[in-house]
Amino acid sequence: MDARSEVTGQGVGPDSVAPAGTAAPKRRRRPSGEPPPLPRQLGLGGKLSIGLTLVAVIAIVVIALVGRTGEALGRSESEFVAAVGRLRAPWLTDVMRAIDALASPFLLFTTRVLILAILIVFRRWRHLFVFVGSVLAVELISYGLASFMTRPRPFGVTALAAWEGFSHPSRRIADVAVTAVGIAYALLPHGRYRDVAKYVTAGTLAVFGSAQLYLGVSHPTDVVVGAVIGVTIPLVGFRWFCPNDVFPVTYGRGKTAHLDVGGGRGDAIRKALKEQLGFVVTEIQPVGLEGSGGSTPVRLTIDAGGGAQERLFAKVYARNHVRADRWYKLGRTILYGGLEDETPFRTVRRFVEYEDYTLRLMYQEGLPSPKPYGVVEITPEREYMIVMEFFDGAVELGGAEVDDSIIDQGLGMIRRFWDLGLAHRDIKPSNLMVRDGRLLLVDVFFVQIRPSPWRQAVDLGNMMLTLALRADAERVYGRARAFFSEDELAEAVAATRGVASPTQVRSELKADGRDLLAEFRSLAPERAPIAIQRWSIRRIAAIAGVALLALMAMGIVQENWRALT
Repeated sequence: MDARSEVTGQGVGPDSVAPAGTAAPKRRRRPSGEPPPLPRQLGLGGKLSIGLTLVAVIAIVVIALVGRTGEALGRSESEFVAAVGRLRAPWLTDVMRAIDALASPFLLFTTRVLILAILIVFRRWRHLFVFVGSVLAVELISYGLASFMTRPRPFGVTALAAWEGFSHPSRRIADVAVTAVGIAYALLPHGRYRDVAKYVTAGTLAVFGSAQLYLGVSHPTDVVVGAVIGVTIPLVGFRWFCPNDVFPVTYGRGKTAHLDVGGGRGDAIRKALKEQLGFVVTEIQPVGLEGSGGSTPVRLTIDAGGGAQERLFAKVYARNHVRADRWYKLGRTILYGGLEDETPFRTVRRFVEYEDYTLRLMYQEGLPSPKPYGVVEITPEREYMIVMEFFDGAVELGGAEVDDSIIDQGLGMIRRFWDLGLAHRDIKPSNLMVRDGRLLLVDVFFVQIRPSPWRQAVDLGNMMLTLALRADAERVYGRARAFFSEDELAEAVAATRGVASPTQVRSELKADGRDLLAEFRSLAPERAPIAIQRWSIRRIAAIAGVALLALMAMGIVQENWRALT
């Protein structure tokens, strides 16, 4: 039986893959309390970081706000540091000074530059940005707390190191911590090497903290709070923005920013598909990774019964895809303004719900798009999979013969979008497939309901350019007059400028050599170009916020440079 049978009133169910004459696989509801197919655990490191953060918060509150209690704590800590000072010996002082010198601003700066250089060489940009952001955050927080607390150095003991400002928190320990954690999470692969680095980091902080106490420049709570700040911020940053299963640290070939669909995640996907959709998966194969940055596309081979195999297409979405979408839209807002009044998604659940909705809408309206099969939950609020029809045997438009029938189907597709009040927003060669003389449309995630007239005009312009790349402008324009008026064609040509076209369209136009857009303009009635730059309060606020952060970063860099010189 065909796994891509007609959608019933109850949605696509396991009956579509059940062998003839046998009972269909049953969907299973996960009962309350049972873990999801791929559970997420905080881990010992995360729990320890939370515990240390609570300790640091309590210490800050006590020292800053609890009056006599804070004074009593300061006196007792000073007495402790003074007691340590009475154990000083010439040889031990030399050792502690040498240890403290290893954390000098110059050596820390040099180490950070080397980390950045390695990340640039291996093009590990996300790790680079997280590391830079962690360093800046630690610098800002530790400097701000020190300025707010104004806690002096320990009393009753001679300081044997240079004065570097107020003692709480210890900025030297914070700087060492964020650098060490950055090395562990940005440069070392997950596993044995990183585990060893964690123990080394803990030992390093203990040694440098002991040197700070011995030299009489910090209280015990100063060292603890500095270590907590320097460890927690990069630890949370790397685990949040660069999870191991999404952005692994590797130095071999085949590096990818996509999710690994093998191992534990592969088993979880198989289990989730069987329980939630009734599909028995025999193979999971990543496909089209080069052209997909917003999801992990895979091809599923399922058991259709009786020895038959069927193929489905699926996308795996995770929280990192939501964050990437948010940053992408912020960047577009800064560069071009609110072209389409885009609103970033808040959760991955909304992310996948939207695509499932657009798939069902397109299929319901009879557009040549993949048939939807439903959404699968892998990890609640973290990872989901959307399953749809796989156009087996189809080829991209660039590898197919484009005749008048294909041109008419493409232009008619846009006409249908206009009549329904929709816009695809990503018309390009890789999203148009041909099978048995029929033009098919894939990747409907960007479909927009009731779009602006500008966006609809851009869809038409990009379709005309995409078809002309396989034919010629005069031929495409002549066929388009049967679907659109001269004014509508002029509007499309005037609106389709620069970044209004997908990157693939722009690059193929450049490689083609023909100025197809100029040819279309010569054929269409004259109309002034339609501006794409839009200004709004949101765009101004975004630009101001980025500029402020850039100035703060420049100030921190300047301060570190002065410390070096």
